[in-house]
Amino acid sequence: MKTILRILLTAIAVVVLASFLPGVEIQGYTSAIIVAVVLGLLRVTVKPLLVFFTLPATIVTLGLFLLVINAVIILLADYLIGTSFEVSGFWTALLFSVLLSIFQSILYSFLNEDKQK
Repeated sequence: MKTILRILLTAIAVVVLASFLPGVEIQGYTSAIIVAVVLGLLRVTVKPLLVFFTLPATIVTLGLFLLVINAVIILLADYLIGTSFEVSGFWTALLFSVLLSIFQSILYSFLNEDKQK
């Protein structure tokens, strides 16, 4: 159940970011859900491989290279999804990934239950 809620919250964040961020276009809510699912799958499968192979660069940059990896994941999702989701370039993908991470952390905080009952 939490996975479905996370996908829906990510889709909401994608729609909100696409509405005010120039260079990011999405065609509808169904496309936003597809983007959320594809991003989730890419983060589970491709991101660990990219992190492993770029570990020296990540260590040298003190972890800032992970932002580049997130932007590459966004661009890969753009390539895989096709015309219903488009990101204009690398810098737009980088900004989109940073803002998406911030929105997701805010939205996911609502899912956490109080453990101090």
